[in-house]
Amino acid sequence: MSKSIKKVGVVLRPSTPELKTDFYKIKEIFEKNSIEVYIDSISGGMIDVMGMDFEILCKNCDILLTLGGDGTLISAVRRSFNYDIPILGVHAGNLGFLADLSLDELDEFVSCLANKRYRIEKRVILQVTIENDDEDLTIYAFNDVVLTRPSISNMIHVQTLVNSQSFNTYYGDGVIVSTPTGSTAYNLSAGGPVLFPLTNVFALTPICPHSLTQRPVVLPGEFPIEMKTPEERALIIIDGQDMHELKKGKSVHIKLASKMVQLVHKEEFNYFDTLKEKLNWGE
Repeated sequence: MSKSIKKVGVVLRPSTPELKTDFYKIKEIFEKNSIEVYIDSISGGMIDVMGMDFEILCKNCDILLTLGGDGTLISAVRRSFNYDIPILGVHAGNLGFLADLSLDELDEFVSCLANKRYRIEKRVILQVTIENDDEDLTIYAFNDVVLTRPSISNMIHVQTLVNSQSFNTYYGDGVIVSTPTGSTAYNLSAGGPVLFPLTNVFALTPICPHSLTQRPVVLPGEFPIEMKTPEERALIIIDGQDMHELKKGKSVHIKLASKMVQLVHKEEFNYFDTLKEKLNWGE
């Protein structure tokens, strides 16, 4: 059964101070339904409103609401992951795959929230550990991990092990490891498959491979992946938002995290409707 919502924390798309009016609209809607509204300090500073430190926000609120696009929601997912807080995405503009609720729909939906009529959808997230000379770095990726060449002038060799067994050596522009959530992002552009978001799998998709026999593959979620580039250094890009260097001879270890991301949706939410609308299927 859905839990009662008493406090909501709001995160706004960065560098968009014009969202101030929308924030006050959101605040009014929630408070009308006896739900307290708080805002994180970075978003608050952007619109001249007193905010709360993000970690404190996550610890004290029942859900987070992101206002912006899918990128805003993905960033909030990664920052809040350790706090197990559900996230509601409201889009400020075009419908997103993740931020699928519009401001116009919010009034009706908040009354459903107040009456425990909503759905929590659980999705997998990648745990990424990058080997380093000093201390290994562990980060999370909700959409994808891209291992690519540091220079546009050269292709890259990527040795890949799956479940500790030698799997493939990719030669080309790099490799995408995508969650089902991220399968409609860079993975789709690179020719990878669309994965239903509630499945416990991920896709391994080569980027512009030198050989046409190198094809995308879907792997079981329990299989860990190790990738390394013995001949050169590489770049690791997390969700298109963070970039890290993988040194020559070092490995990056990728697996599904033991916990899952929680997204808040309307009870009648249908992923296939979003898919058809965004990709213009069936027209």
